[in-house]
Amino acid sequence: MLKRLNTTKFISIAILSAVLFGCGTTSAPVKTEKTEVSLSSVTKPSSQYLALAANEKNKETQDKYVLLAAHAFINEGNASAADKALKSIAQDISQKPELLAEHIYLSARVLEMTSTYDHALQVLKYPSNWKLPNWQWVSYYQFKAHLYQQVNQPIDQVRQLSLLSQYLPAAEAHEVNDTIWRSLQQINEQTLLSFSDDRSNPIFAGWVQLAYIAKHYAVDPNDLVRHLGSWQQLNPNHPAAAKLPTDLEKALNTQPYQPKNIAVLLPLTGSRAVVANTVKQGILANYMAMGDDDVTLNFFDTATGAQAAYQQAVAAGAEFIIGPLLQSEVEQLQSMTPTAETVSATSPSAPIAPIANKTIPQLFLNHIDSFTADPDKFFFALSPTDEAIDAAQRLYNDGIKQPLLLVSNDAVGHRMADSFDNAWQKLTNNAAEIHYYDGGDKMKVTVQKALGVIDSKERIARIKAILTPKIEADFRSRRDIDAIYMISASQDLVLLKPFIDVNFSVFADPVPLYTTSRSRVEGNSRNTAEELNNLTISDIPWLLTPNTETQMVNELWPSWSNSRKRLFIMGYDALDLVGKLAQMRALPGYQFSGRSGMLSVQPDGTLNRQLSWGRYQRGNLRPL
Repeated sequence: MLKRLNTTKFISIAILSAVLFGCGTTSAPVKTEKTEVSLSSVTKPSSQYLALAANEKNKETQDKYVLLAAHAFINEGNASAADKALKSIAQDISQKPELLAEHIYLSARVLEMTSTYDHALQVLKYPSNWKLPNWQWVSYYQFKAHLYQQVNQPIDQVRQLSLLSQYLPAAEAHEVNDTIWRSLQQINEQTLLSFSDDRSNPIFAGWVQLAYIAKHYAVDPNDLVRHLGSWQQLNPNHPAAAKLPTDLEKALNTQPYQPKNIAVLLPLTGSRAVVANTVKQGILANYMAMGDDDVTLNFFDTATGAQAAYQQAVAAGAEFIIGPLLQSEVEQLQSMTPTAETVSATSPSAPIAPIANKTIPQLFLNHIDSFTADPDKFFFALSPTDEAIDAAQRLYNDGIKQPLLLVSNDAVGHRMADSFDNAWQKLTNNAAEIHYYDGGDKMKVTVQKALGVIDSKERIARIKAILTPKIEADFRSRRDIDAIYMISASQDLVLLKPFIDVNFSVFADPVPLYTTSRSRVEGNSRNTAEELNNLTISDIPWLLTPNTETQMVNELWPSWSNSRKRLFIMGYDALDLVGKLAQMRALPGYQFSGRSGMLSVQPDGTLNRQLSWGRYQRGNLRPL
């Protein structure tokens, strides 16, 4: 009895607060009607539901009105009032599953607004044996999927969406299925494989199996058809069995490129020949490893003009073209129109005759800012800006909320910082904090300003001046940042990281440090590596995991820098991609695990490259 009196007392106070502070609107006295109160929709302001609860004699109906008031408070953006309303009935709420479920659901909604997504997920749990109306299960799975999306756990998001779809009408279920399929595209093959045998949820397992098949067999349409047929036989009642996802059907109907004559356009002479030769060696290494005598590989020099080299390749019967390499050369070829394409069978200076309108599939080894998408044109580049975008995703996946960027004050640094910031804003709706540094002593000053050390030392100096210089005080660094991302050259990193280390105060725990492949120190000096301990760095997987191939390249070209080795691997991957590009474009979720990274193709033909990450530990760089 005492609990009910306390509850009524709180409700009366809440009504008074609503009137005084505008939490709701006043209304005429409410007439109580003996009708069934539904929790499925909120149609009144919070104040009216509280008034109904205060005048209600039936405990279960009173609890319903308080729950509806809490829901209304949430809709009004008043999480504090919603929390108070929920707590007022928490101890003696009617033990009916529908009411208990709604109390849990609304409590999680409040936590989403006031605490963390993880905290909300901890609360949002219904016993599996509860008998609830469909609308309540829909709200439950929908909100739970939303929370998992916010914490970037796509597998768990898909699991909830697969449970949600069974409670929806066909049209709405179809939209959810599209969301499931899009969410699965970002998950790699090995992760999918590890969740493909979930017997507790066959619909979820079926989706995961289908996504794995699409990724693993997309390169070979015959294999893809065979495995899809087997999947449909094993999952006849699955939502995707009757109608496959649109992009998967497109991939089934797309023929892979199978050229027998491949042309490569590179600046084999002139000032860029050294760079081009590195790419050429990578292509040749892959060609020799393939051992396919039916495929012919021809190289054409772009030093005298990219258009002339292209024309020579066409005249030689090229069925696929790799290159050119330089951005200016890509722009030259992009400016060509099909009717303007010409061929010179002898030399670039010879008379040129028009050729028939003909599209030859092409993988450019660079990209340009503006181009017209073509279904047979692809762009593959080792872009620093792409690496920065990939880093933003990595920090976000690691749960970083407030990164600080320390960036070299040069053109590359600015481009990478801008790319990171744009990607970070898309992920979080917040701008990244960026500090640009110059060389020498200015680097140290930038670090101290960025970490708040200079402000702290100035405060200490003012206090000493007012009180006594004998006061002992340690500086304090900022505690609101939770990671530092360094965009620097390797020669800067060996100074930049120690500056960061010594400028973290004893009162703050050091934050995770990240950097780019540009920062990777050449050589295998253990002393240098020990100075970089706990630093996380992105790079191509081939360079993070030493193997027989890396050993062979080191023996053949011992003077090559890491930059040249990345170009070598770019050439190696380029030849591997030829037979996969058509399917990769048709099925955006299809990823190729290349030596230069996890590769996928955007609808406009641009290749995305997801790098691997390693961490310096005990003087060694270890892959994560």
